[in-house]
Amino acid sequence: MAKEVIGRGGPDGTTIGASTTELISFYGVTPVAQAAGAAQGTFTTTLTQSTGWGFLTSTAGNAAVALILEMRSVLVNLGLMKGSA
Repeated sequence: MAKEVIGRGGPDGTTIGASTTELISFYGVTPVAQAAGAAQGTFTTTLTQSTGWGFLTSTAGNAAVALILEMRSVLVNLGLMKGSA
């Protein structure tokens, strides 16, 4: 069976969804609008030094964990990552 191709090879590329409110999904999950969680905001990290190993301060570490969890949620909701075994 031949693969179906999305896009026509135009010089401007291909987009899926015309706006942030348009619902999209992959692999048959329920379509969702673009996520806009507070954890997606940018944050800066300050590495501190302890016996030669850099580590994140607790504030930056908490922000990094929140961002990772938000990214996981977005991927699962889009159907790009399976949320369970």
